[in-house]
Amino acid sequence: MLPFVAVLQTPPSLELPAFTAYVAGKPNGASISEEGKVVGWTSPETEIEWGGYISTPGTLHLGLKAKLPIGSSATYMLRGVKGTVTGADQPSVCELGTIRIDKPRWLKLFVRGVGKTGADFGDVVGLELSGEPLKGAKFNLKPRRNAASVHLSYPSGNDTEWFYNEVTGVEDPVATYYMACGFARGYFGMQVNAPKERRIIFSIWDSGKEAVDRSKVNAADQVQLLAKGPNVFAGGFGNEGTGGHSHLVYPWKTGTTQKFLVHAAPHGDRTIYTGYFWDGQKGRWMLIASFSAPKDGHKLSGLYSFVEDFDGDNGNLKRKALYGPAWIYTTARGWEPLTTARFSHDVTGGKDRFDYDFGIEHDRYFLQNGAFEGSSPERGAQVHLTQAWSDKPKIDFAALEKLAEPR
Repeated sequence: MLPFVAVLQTPPSLELPAFTAYVAGKPNGASISEEGKVVGWTSPETEIEWGGYISTPGTLHLGLKAKLPIGSSATYMLRGVKGTVTGADQPSVCELGTIRIDKPRWLKLFVRGVGKTGADFGDVVGLELSGEPLKGAKFNLKPRRNAASVHLSYPSGNDTEWFYNEVTGVEDPVATYYMACGFARGYFGMQVNAPKERRIIFSIWDSGKEAVDRSKVNAADQVQLLAKGPNVFAGGFGNEGTGGHSHLVYPWKTGTTQKFLVHAAPHGDRTIYTGYFWDGQKGRWMLIASFSAPKDGHKLSGLYSFVEDFDGDNGNLKRKALYGPAWIYTTARGWEPLTTARFSHDVTGGKDRFDYDFGIEHDRYFLQNGAFEGSSPERGAQVHLTQAWSDKPKIDFAALEKLAEPR
């Protein structure tokens, strides 16, 4: 009979690299270096934030890994527990207590610097985790810190001439793009591109497969600007495909609904795409731009909306918008509401980031990402409006088309 041998299993462990963290609290109180460390952390008002999803109950042990110059020390605090790292040739770890996990949930961890003998709180290398809760845990471990982009697609045919949508920004971090009217050849929406500047953006892709440099695109494959509205900038873009870009600096406000309208007019093997935006300040539609797209000849198809975090520095903040009423117009059938929406996410979603959500709220669709929260719906999930919107858009098409006449 073989003797019984007890096998001691090492609990799971994980180091969350500093390059997956976020600087919270005081602006510019620290930064993430090219080497992937938190550096220049001088203010006790600054917090370093990590977040992820825990699915297994148990006790989670926490520690901070940092490197300080010999002869100096720094004290950190997480959830009221303090720990100190002293200077050494190699990074050292201080224990910062435990957390009892009773049920699956999102976890946000904020580390503060509460005391130092040197100029700063040292170079933070990462957050050390161990314990049973790490089984099945979901934390981003890659340098890309953008929240996953999330999308709504609206099932429709290929004969749509006009696409109308409304969008209300609920949150407004810098580096947010709430796209209202997307289609196979372009997109139209609103952006927070700086603390004191917001834009309305309308863009159409060139033909061909060039992804970066528009100067490499043959003239015959480039979209052509036909007209633009007052104060609208128009030019080209690259690095996400190439194409014609237009934007209007406009102070749209969070909590206020904005209205977007796109028209597609095929002419032979080209299509003229025109974007109109409702100027709520003046109570009228205005032209953003009109582009002629080569190698096309189609009406609107592949209709969608999205929420994008285009700068990872603040991927820990929530971005959320409400979409709809959304309508399409065809000559044959008139106005029709888009009463079904399907969810999807980019390649970051479902693999590196899971903090996103979608659904119906106040009889409108919603999309959100970031902030380490959300139900993490599966790609392809659908929602249906139980009560369709009844107030059809009241649009004077002829008047709008005059706005878009080339000048």
